[in-house]
Amino acid sequence: MDDIVKQALAKWPNVPDCYGWLGLDARGNWFMRDDQAQAHGPFAGGSPASKGSQLKHDKLIEFIQRNYEPDAAGQWFFQNGPQRVYVELEATPLIWRISDDFSIHDHTGKPAHMQRCLLDEHGHLYLQTNTGFGLVHTMDMACAANAVEQNRWHPLDAVAADLPSQFGYVPSPQTLKKQ
Repeated sequence: MDDIVKQALAKWPNVPDCYGWLGLDARGNWFMRDDQAQAHGPFAGGSPASKGSQLKHDKLIEFIQRNYEPDAAGQWFFQNGPQRVYVELEATPLIWRISDDFSIHDHTGKPAHMQRCLLDEHGHLYLQTNTGFGLVHTMDMACAANAVEQNRWHPLDAVAADLPSQFGYVPSPQTLKKQ
């Protein structure tokens, strides 16, 4: 976590949390979801208008990614100064990128070591790693297929609907808060 964020937390410890305003899609892109986007439905599985506006500002994206982590309940958030901005997930909290040598890093750039891979009923490939659980980026599926063909990775069967509870993450903190 950035020092400036830690200082803001100390200065303003009781700022209310924010829900529904930030989303992470299945390709590791960040989306800002204003009231209008949220009115169009949920981030995951909603209409294209419900996603909001994709963030393009490199420094803002880097700041979000440096301050992105889960809470004890498995809700992922961005610590924006003194405020937690909970993230709506289209798929999983991490999106994995695979290099030609089969090394992996998440959408924030953090490297990891794979512990196991899973394949769901829709053909989506996931990795459990020493740093967390996530979906393999669609552009890296050919590389992942090579890892399987070379007998480096051995996908286990998984059921998509079971993954959040199995791996301890909350796809929609906003929905959970409303319950």
